[in-house]
Amino acid sequence: MSEIVTRIADNVGIAPDVAEKALGMMLGFLQREGDDGAVARMIEAMPGAPELVARYNGEGKSGGLLGGLMSAIGGGIMGLGQQLMSLGLGMGEITSLARETMAVAREHAGDEVVDKVVASVPGLSQFV
Repeated sequence: MSEIVTRIADNVGIAPDVAEKALGMMLGFLQREGDDGAVARMIEAMPGAPELVARYNGEGKSGGLLGGLMSAIGGGIMGLGQQLMSLGLGMGEITSLARETMAVAREHAGDEVVDKVVASVPGLSQFV
């Protein structure tokens, strides 16, 4: 996973620790919101992704802020955006992060699986 995190960090222009946390949060969001089978195949295909999801999946819910909790529970893609902004990311970086994540996922899981994941999450297609 460190190669993937480094690649995403470099291509998005963010620190590796922020990229790692953001990637884990994004994959955790997809796990909660997307097509179960397709997301599971995508995450399993990406080296180190299951561990990253396990580490950061609940990150947006554990921050202690009521607003963060509410957005994580019911905010969909906007809730994820708020969580990522709390890491200091701007909209351009979030869009780049989403595109890079899906590019990596396509390399490991294939277009068909990733297309199914993207189609299953309302609003995601506008970012990737």
